[in-house]
Amino acid sequence: MRILVVNPNSTRSMTEKIVVAAKAAASPGTEIVGATGKGAPASIEGHYDEAMSLPGLLAAVREAEAGGIDGVVVACFDDPGIDACREIATGPVLGICEAAVKAASMLATSFSVVTTLPRSVPVIEHLVHRYGLSHQCRRVRSAAIPVLALEEPGSNARMKVRDEILRAIEEDHCEAVVLGCAGMADLTEWLSAETGIPVIDGVSIATRMVEALVGAGLRTSKINAYALPNEKMTG
Repeated sequence: MRILVVNPNSTRSMTEKIVVAAKAAASPGTEIVGATGKGAPASIEGHYDEAMSLPGLLAAVREAEAGGIDGVVVACFDDPGIDACREIATGPVLGICEAAVKAASMLATSFSVVTTLPRSVPVIEHLVHRYGLSHQCRRVRSAAIPVLALEEPGSNARMKVRDEILRAIEEDHCEAVVLGCAGMADLTEWLSAETGIPVIDGVSIATRMVEALVGAGLRTSKINAYALPNEKMTG
C-alpha cells in the first residue's frame, strides 16, 4: 500500500516532520510518500493562504494518482481542497481535521481543539460544524503562535500549546484535545504525558484511517459530486 501525505504549504522541514509522524503511525509494509506544495505560501494561516496553496496541492495529488497511489492524506488542519482532491483521486482522501475530530468523538464525550493563530479559529469552527461534531466540541482555542514558530529551534511554541491545553481542561472541561495544526505532529506523545488526557494528532489518525479504507477495498465514489472533472478548455 502506498499513501501520499501532502503538506500543502512550501516549508520542507514541516513536510519532513509530517512524514515522520505518518511513518510512525503506518503499518509495516505501507509506504509513505511525502510531498510539499509547490508555489504555495510558507504556511497556511487564513483563507488567502489556503486558496494560494490549492494549485500545488492539486498538482501533487494528480501526479500521485498517475503513479498509482492508493490513498491521500492532506496534512493541513484547514482541510484545504478536500472536495477537489476527491474529484481527481480514485482512492480515499482524508484531511487531518476531519480525521482527528471524528477520532476524538470516539474517544471522549467532549473535546477542544488547540490551534495556532486566532484567525484559524473560525475556519476550524466551520469545519467542525461541517463534520457534524459541534455538539461535542467544547471550544476551538488558539495558542497565539505563528505556524512557523513550531519549526524554530528554541521557540517556546510547544510550551504555549501545552499551557493552552491545560487551560482547555480547566475551563472547557473537555476530555480530549485535538491539535489544530500539522506542525504539531511531533508533540503528541509529550503533550499527552504532560496533560494526562488523549491528545490527538490528525496526521497519524488520517494515515491509519486511509490505511483502513484502502484495506477494506473502498474507493472514492465517482458518481455525481466526486465524479472526475469534466475536460474543459482553459484560457
